[in-house]
Amino acid sequence: MSHHIIEINDLEYTYPDKTKALSGLSFKILHGESVAIVGANGAGKSTLLSHLIGILVPTKGTVRIGDYPLTKQTLTQIRRCVGMVFQNSDDQLFMPTVFEDVAFGPLNLGLPLEEVEKRVMSALEKVGAAHLRDRPPYKLSSGQKRSVAIASVLAMLPDILVMDEPTSGLDPQARRQLIKLLQTFTHTKIIATHDLDLVLELCERTIVLSDGLIIADRPTLQIFSDDTLLAQAHLEKPLRMLGCPICTPQ
Repeated sequence: MSHHIIEINDLEYTYPDKTKALSGLSFKILHGESVAIVGANGAGKSTLLSHLIGILVPTKGTVRIGDYPLTKQTLTQIRRCVGMVFQNSDDQLFMPTVFEDVAFGPLNLGLPLEEVEKRVMSALEKVGAAHLRDRPPYKLSSGQKRSVAIASVLAMLPDILVMDEPTSGLDPQARRQLIKLLQTFTHTKIIATHDLDLVLELCERTIVLSDGLIIADRPTLQIFSDDTLLAQAHLEKPLRMLGCPICTPQ
């Protein structure tokens, strides 16, 4: 199962304008782990995720996905096993209909049309969006777009699921449906998010970024119980851990 493993070693990234976004990140994620990446805006979360599918290439250090080091030559193999849901769903949806958007990846794998149809409808049903198959994506609500973007990744049957702010734009019911869906995904999950209650439900491990550095990598409950660490990272406890202000004695 080595193809499910992610290894980051001394990863650094500097943008063309000389802004240093990541500074010497090193960690390993094993098969089946659910890992959250948290931190304030600008901490480097999205930049880190972009390295996992080769959108960005390290300025220094290495990224390894299973048996493949991240290089231009290995991008095809890596993108077969890593599926990413972007923060902005409009970056992911570009075809005339929902069906065509979700079918785009499987078709590019050269799969038979019957298999593509099966994968598309299965993925849309999982996210509760089968009724949208013939709709143009630009006419969908933000929550519907998010569901379709997730379906387009699930249709690829990824070994590793990477998500950038997956609950952004979702109403409470859609958020709950997403959590239930992600609980059924038994392979590796990496979720960058500000939704710390989502992290509590899905991720047993949390990596905290601050100014492009890893300042903590521990079990999630340990992270959220460390008030000093949370203050350093400009984070607050998940709402579930705060207790009721009326019921809790002051």
